[in-house]
Amino acid sequence: MLPSDGSDVRVSAGLVIPAAELSWRFSRSSGPGGQGVNTADSRVELMWDAAASTVLSRVQRERLIERLGDRLVGGVLTIAASEHRAQLRNRDAARARLAALVAEAVAPPAPPRRATKPTRGSRERRLQAKQRRTDVKRMRQRPTD
Repeated sequence: MLPSDGSDVRVSAGLVIPAAELSWRFSRSSGPGGQGVNTADSRVELMWDAAASTVLSRVQRERLIERLGDRLVGGVLTIAASEHRAQLRNRDAARARLAALVAEAVAPPAPPRRATKPTRGSRERRLQAKQRRTDVKRMRQRPTD
């Protein structure tokens, strides 16, 4: 594992993961690459110890561990990127994926839904549509004497 390459990961305006908390591992990637696929270490693994991070508040850490618990191994979040041929583009992709994942995990829950009743107009429109459908079906029947 290598230390970070010096660029922080901006999750939101108030949350930036410092480069010192990130660890990188590089390996050979499968997929396209031509002759260089057997020699270039273009696959990137980005590791971040979320449980020991100093940038998260207690509430954010609890939320993150609760929501990403199945992805954390010993409190460490690992993201692999190998969709590009170049290692630098895979690093950028891993950083972007980490930022999106953490931003979604630490976001506060949505407020509970407030129950409402249908409006009078919507009830009337629904009943009129039902009546039209009834009339259409009645017109299809055989006339009775």
